[in-house]
Amino acid sequence: MTAPLNPTPHPHPQSPQDAWQVPPGGGYATYDQDGPGMKTEVRQAAVITVAVALGGLLLGVLWWRLAPNVPLVADGQAVYLKDTEGEQAVGVDGTFTLLALAFGLVSAVVVFLVRRRGGVPLVIGLTVGGLLGAVLAWRFGVWLGPTSDVAARAREVGEGVTFSGPIELKAKGALLAWPIAALLVHLGLTALFGPRDPDPYAEGGYPPPPAPPVS
Repeated sequence: MTAPLNPTPHPHPQSPQDAWQVPPGGGYATYDQDGPGMKTEVRQAAVITVAVALGGLLLGVLWWRLAPNVPLVADGQAVYLKDTEGEQAVGVDGTFTLLALAFGLVSAVVVFLVRRRGGVPLVIGLTVGGLLGAVLAWRFGVWLGPTSDVAARAREVGEGVTFSGPIELKAKGALLAWPIAALLVHLGLTALFGPRDPDPYAEGGYPPPPAPPVS
């Protein structure tokens, strides 16, 4: 009875834990932790919130300039709408809504071009900034417009003289037009043109399955 000259050494049994160990030098998909990256995203989101909100000053000026005037007239005892069938009040709300939608579109495009990567903090900052900007535009436009003291204005101009009433936003839901438009447009741009994460399977990021045990 003879034995082989070069006997094959019995391989060391491989446990499932060994099969999934990361070899030196990589070869596995690695992911960055959210520590410093998340802090940077939060800071950028805060800057975007302030910048977008300040855009409400421009919206307020445009609303004041473009909104139709609401003509009022006094008869010595009370103040009335000169044109009771006019739609100027509705036009004031409509003007604000259309301008807010346009500002939402523009702010979403600008933010996307500045930072294509996106991220939850950035989307939140854009939405909150749009809401703050809409509120700021509303209050700033009212401040720029005619005085809200209608009685004093009627006494100043005299009886039977037509004057412009204050700018009022009766449909408060128009304040949501900017943040909703900005959110939807930014999410759409990110879905269509945003960067894609690499596929770990295509890059061989995962190790092969464990070898069958040797009998």
